[in-house]
Amino acid sequence: MIQPIMLDHVTRYGEIYAAAFSGPPWNDPWEPANAEIHVREILESKRSYGLEYVVDGKVVGFILGASMLFHYGRNFEINDLAVDPDYQGHGIAKALLEKCKADMRGRGIVGLNLITGAEGFLPEFYERHGFKKENRVILMGMEL
Repeated sequence: MIQPIMLDHVTRYGEIYAAAFSGPPWNDPWEPANAEIHVREILESKRSYGLEYVVDGKVVGFILGASMLFHYGRNFEINDLAVDPDYQGHGIAKALLEKCKADMRGRGIVGLNLITGAEGFLPEFYERHGFKKENRVILMGMEL
């Protein structure tokens, strides 16, 4: 069952996030408490939107992001799409992504963006769902 994301479930989202992103392909050493803070900060944004996926009363996945207005219209950035590793491979991420896309179309959002790893299965997963590599902009960063 897919339903709106709830701040009351932020601890569970942190657990899911830490477990999902600590494994392949990311292999990032997330601690659940820090992942909870990460998710909470996005959830508390005025323009945030998210969905959770529930199986037998247990939250097993979520999608979360926020929209921002640009000169060409409002765009939605997917910050996180995470599924509990015990539930991966069952179409949960696909269901969350498809519902999010439908909801964004209904809200008049003109585009969706996300950042994902350049290697592994994730680029192919997102390409199957209509995303393509952006040619007009690049991600840049620096360490401080």
